[in-house]
Amino acid sequence: MWEIAHQLEGSLAAGRRVGVVTVAVVHGSAPRTVGSSMAVTDTGEVIGAISGGCVESEAYELARAALSGEVGVASTELGLSDDDALAAGLSCGGHLSVVASVLEPGDHAVREQLRRAAAGRSARLDIDLATGSVGMADAVAAPVGTLRIEREDSPRLIIVGAVDFSAALATAARPLGYRVTVVDARPAFATSARHADAHEVIRAWPGDYLAATSIGPRDVICVLTHEERFDIPALVTALASDAGFVGAMGSRRTDVRRRELLAEAGVGAGDLARLRSPIGLDLGGVTAAETAISIVAQIVADARGREGGHLANRTAAIHARG
Repeated sequence: MWEIAHQLEGSLAAGRRVGVVTVAVVHGSAPRTVGSSMAVTDTGEVIGAISGGCVESEAYELARAALSGEVGVASTELGLSDDDALAAGLSCGGHLSVVASVLEPGDHAVREQLRRAAAGRSARLDIDLATGSVGMADAVAAPVGTLRIEREDSPRLIIVGAVDFSAALATAARPLGYRVTVVDARPAFATSARHADAHEVIRAWPGDYLAATSIGPRDVICVLTHEERFDIPALVTALASDAGFVGAMGSRRTDVRRRELLAEAGVGAGDLARLRSPIGLDLGGVTAAETAISIVAQIVADARGREGGHLANRTAAIHARG
């Protein structure tokens, strides 16, 4: 539900009732995880998805039935097992146990949790598997017969440099669930108007900002300024932090010089080995948007412990588990 929190809250704020179908259990090779939701408003607008397209029609009808009060038991199963799908000649298997709920504009406590999630903050709700009712979750374990969906504060993506590439990266990364910050000392460049998809734009020297902010192991730092006066202090601090991913843009020649300067600044070999530079997977991208895709692809691959490359040339499972 958290992946569509912004759209859900927007619909509720507009006075619409919303039927929501949420994944409670994943069986087999279904691609979505527990807590993923698809919603349908009382005007028929569809929000989100709960599979790769295999059960969306079933989920749509279930959400509509919930809105009209035609659902007897809220929990049900959608899709086919792997064996049944193979026998039927379908391209994908797996099935989902789901629960159908209805959100009302007056559900203020639920809406507050949706607002928190949309802002990248921690949130938690309980869904009764028998009735589908959605309510606040307390601090103890979820009661029997309840699906608890919760999320931590979003990991951060700190983009050093307010350039065209950073605006494209903010746009590409925000749907992945990152709270995006762009930091640059140049007022003419560091504007919210140029970075509409960033959660915040900070006007400060990047090295000073990174030194003063909290950075954890789920956080990502991408240095895109391509100016040594910004890059080197920022990377010295970034590589000394707990950030899970630190990358920098530039040519191979720039990378060689940058690593020399970082070593002169006291960055050890172990920390230098953490630097992803030149940043991005080899997609052959040229434009800012293409470059942003190559960067987020590397971030995802790194987080999932993958090297990237063509799925057709791999034999490992496509969907990461756990």
